[in-house]
Amino acid sequence: MPRRYVLALVKHETNTFSPIDTPLSSFGHGEGPAFGAEVAERFRGTNTPLAAYLDLAARERAEIVTPVAAESWPSNRASRATFEALVRPIEDAVRAGCDAVFLDLHGAMVIDDCDDPEGEIARRVRRIAPGIPVAVTLDYHTNLSGELVDNATVVTGYKTYPHVDMYDAGMLAGSILVRALDGAIEPAMAWGSLPLLASVMRHAPEDGPSGDILDYARAEERSGRVLAATLLPSFPHADTPHTGVSAIVVGDARRGGREAAREVCDRMLAIAWERRDEYVFRAPPLAESVARAKALGLGNPGAPVLLIDHCDNCGSGGAQDVMAVVAEILAQGLEGVAIAPIRDPLAVAAMVEAGEGQRVRLALGGRTPMPSIGLAGKPLEVEGRVARITDGAFTITGPMYTGLRTYLGRTAVLDTGRARIVVTSRPHEPFDRGVFTHAGIDPAAQRYLMLKSRIHYRAGFKPIASHIVECAGEGVTNADLSVYDYRKLVRPIYPLDPM
Repeated sequence: MPRRYVLALVKHETNTFSPIDTPLSSFGHGEGPAFGAEVAERFRGTNTPLAAYLDLAARERAEIVTPVAAESWPSNRASRATFEALVRPIEDAVRAGCDAVFLDLHGAMVIDDCDDPEGEIARRVRRIAPGIPVAVTLDYHTNLSGELVDNATVVTGYKTYPHVDMYDAGMLAGSILVRALDGAIEPAMAWGSLPLLASVMRHAPEDGPSGDILDYARAEERSGRVLAATLLPSFPHADTPHTGVSAIVVGDARRGGREAAREVCDRMLAIAWERRDEYVFRAPPLAESVARAKALGLGNPGAPVLLIDHCDNCGSGGAQDVMAVVAEILAQGLEGVAIAPIRDPLAVAAMVEAGEGQRVRLALGGRTPMPSIGLAGKPLEVEGRVARITDGAFTITGPMYTGLRTYLGRTAVLDTGRARIVVTSRPHEPFDRGVFTHAGIDPAAQRYLMLKSRIHYRAGFKPIASHIVECAGEGVTNADLSVYDYRKLVRPIYPLDPM
């Protein structure tokens, strides 16, 4: 008789300072949540942990139940009602009977009445089926809690940023769980956390301590001492009691793995703490950064200079309509610029009404106040030609979320003469070149590209860049953590407090 596996995805990276709401309809790449058979149709063959679970189940000839797959762009807290709409189908599937549960979660979700909803998901699954093993794959930007660990059998996470190993992380977690089901191993986990907020701008393995820590983790995995070792550098924009850098390691208790897991976990955390100052990001003034980018572009580099607007990244909960960096680019007279994306459905509607080829004058962006950091919206007056109108739909071809269909909503391109601005109706972080190419813009042929991103842009755009200049504008993904009014963090915590 084949085994029965429950496979589910519920993901949200919650920025508790974000001005963006999180309705149920936001959980999906423009299509809303997937339920039942639609889950496999939408995610099979993609670079995601859920796709790995699907492939693993097929290899095992297991019967699968896919109650829900729901992922929202980062934003503020979802409601309890939205959370229940996503979790109850998982409970129903587990209650109907299964041999194992495979969860694709984020690790930095917060809802309006719970600071640790992923821990709650694991606890509710465990309450229904106390003896059933549970595998969990987490995002790199996790704030790990004891409740999640206590109610899971195996926990792994991504080791890359940009996250190009999502499938691999899911396959690792799932394979360990299947080996446990077969009786070949007995997973034992060790975990810990630090009073440390790591700036997301310093999370990438190539930029700071994470690279050395992950090299150590991989070496321990290859040696066979442990089954999986995961560093979780935190999501500092979620104000919770368990926010902070953490690590979790899985060993085989039958072969001394419990002690090895503890030793490896402690060493990973020790390296992070010893090098904690390297997790602090210090940005130069915006005008200085744009001037530097301009000079690099005028040097005829033969490939685009990237200007990274990292303080207003929707991939971390930003409004994606803050115009500070765009305004500085236009004020300094950069030419040959392509910008993506500005989320402004009202501006899109105005351009659609005008029609392709028509000239328009718009108050662009700046529609979203950010009371959590004391900023009002500041629209930017721009004039130009409506160069292109699209439906905003394309299939991701780059290394992150490969194969997933995504929807920007109705999209329009405004050509000011010096800059072409991709304006969308829905949020989207530009980690794939399709954000430009679907609208008829070849990003590699531009002198400058301005991207509203932090690190994920590297997946699609670093290979075509001549230079990269990080531009500190304004917004709720500011790398200066002192701008946020934290209420729930356990203090003291570095770098907000001297330690």
